[in-house]
Amino acid sequence: MQSCKQEQPLALTAVKSHYPTNGKEEEVEISLQSSFQPGMKLEVANKSNPDTYWVATIITTCGQLLLLRFSGYGEDRKADFWCDVMTAELHPVGWCSLNNKTLMPPEDNVYLRKAIKEKYSDWTEFLIHDLTGSRTAPANLLEGPLRGKNTVDLIVEGSVLELQDVSDPLLYWPVHVLHNVGGRLRLRYAGLSDDNQADDTWLFYLDVRLRPLGWALENRLTLEPPTALRSLKSASDWQKALEDARLDGQVSPLPLEVFKDHVDLPKHSFKTGMKLEMVSPWEQLRICPVSVTKVYDEIYFQVMLDDLSVEAKPRFVVCHASSPGILPVQWCLKNGVGLERPPGYDGQDFDWADYLKHSGTEAAPDACFPDTWQNRGFAKDMWLEAVNPHRPAEVCVAQITQVRGRLLWLRLEGVVKPLSECIVDVESMDIFPVGWCEANTYPLTPPFKPVCLKQKKIAVVQPEKQLAPSQPVETTPVNHCQPVAVDPGSANGRYCCSKIFVNHRCFSGPYLNKGRIAELPQAVGPGKCTLVLKELLSMLINAAYKPGRVLKELQELEIRLGLPRGDPQSQRSPVFSLHCPFESILQPLR
Repeated sequence: MQSCKQEQPLALTAVKSHYPTNGKEEEVEISLQSSFQPGMKLEVANKSNPDTYWVATIITTCGQLLLLRFSGYGEDRKADFWCDVMTAELHPVGWCSLNNKTLMPPEDNVYLRKAIKEKYSDWTEFLIHDLTGSRTAPANLLEGPLRGKNTVDLIVEGSVLELQDVSDPLLYWPVHVLHNVGGRLRLRYAGLSDDNQADDTWLFYLDVRLRPLGWALENRLTLEPPTALRSLKSASDWQKALEDARLDGQVSPLPLEVFKDHVDLPKHSFKTGMKLEMVSPWEQLRICPVSVTKVYDEIYFQVMLDDLSVEAKPRFVVCHASSPGILPVQWCLKNGVGLERPPGYDGQDFDWADYLKHSGTEAAPDACFPDTWQNRGFAKDMWLEAVNPHRPAEVCVAQITQVRGRLLWLRLEGVVKPLSECIVDVESMDIFPVGWCEANTYPLTPPFKPVCLKQKKIAVVQPEKQLAPSQPVETTPVNHCQPVAVDPGSANGRYCCSKIFVNHRCFSGPYLNKGRIAELPQAVGPGKCTLVLKELLSMLINAAYKPGRVLKELQELEIRLGLPRGDPQSQRSPVFSLHCPFESILQPLR
């Protein structure tokens, strides 16, 4: 996107969560999380004696890096340590028993051994107590091709899932993954070929319609090809496609960790005949009256577009209590938004009270709907990247033109009118933060012409904790390296670094999140070189899409520069030209 003289509004970070009320991280952030979860236990080789192992608990994760705590320390974190899944010798609980290896605390850890022996007669008794009711780290995440991968990276080309039928929530059919773009999956129904590309489906991997292979039968649901595609093949061909998909799924099973962040849908309280308002799935800029025509179970129900005309053709859509776009009666009136009159409605102005009275129906109570006022911090004129609803494979630059409650009016740049405008819910899985396409090397449809805006806006819902206070930019020249009196015991302490300024409008590249960069302070310093650079590096690493990946790049840079890893005083990095020990900066970040 080209720029003009005026400042552009900066990209929003991932400001939406995949579910409105569960308080979890945003969906894009979730897709970047490690497949390991805090609380999982594993067996770690002792450095002092590699032939022995001890149990450790995962405290937190950072990409492929794990912060571990040996069993026996309880809540004491003084001996927590980081390790890299790709290089450390880690195994699931039970591995030592199967391979005749010894489980014992590290021989050089006197504190740990003493703490355990004060309460237990031997290591076995302690482990029985410690491991009872615990959860081990999955073996497939510690070895083999899936080792160290993020959750979203576990879904590879050829993976098989089950997809819920769009018109019947009780029907499922296997789908193959053709592409995985940052968690956004291109799916093809089992039995279809390249000749049926028009029937491919794009969904984010957290979509509630996606389930692991075998889920339908386990829940006593029906496996049938999609209603709209059933006529393309004979019953025997569909049956063979089902059997082939099951075999494919058995050859390369999808780890269940992929579904650890899927939500359980809440029960609804809708009844047949109730009226409500809904963003039309067929015309993206219309909000229409609809009626509940069928209740499948306590989770799903069906609504029909109200149409009073003589030649009306029924239009149905399956919903659940958290479906995006369903709204209570009078929502449009309260938010100053136009409500479409039902076709065939007699009267100039639509009035809900008269409509309900003449139809003998009732409005769905407000309690049936999720929080309809939650806007997640979105505001007019913010920029994001959004899926073109008319071409699901296309992601466009988009600007928010209006916000009403939980609905966003978007203008898609690079798309001709009137197809360039649409309404999406703040919980939509088809909107992404600026930079998402770049980070996932996916083409982004650019605007037709440069976009100029006068006011700088930043979308922030849950701001990152700033590591240093914002400082005003100084225009006077400064001396960047001045000798000062410091503690002689501190390494490199005699050099003082003045302010290092952060360019919030720079090209961020594929690693850094533009929204997070916008939240960084304007400058860091002055202070000791080691402290200033340590602070700056820490902030930049935390501003990355995948902090662990950036940290690994820095470590590889250190190796390429040939920096010695012995004496800290000799580890000087020419990258910064500040006589700063690079290793001493990285060490606290590991």
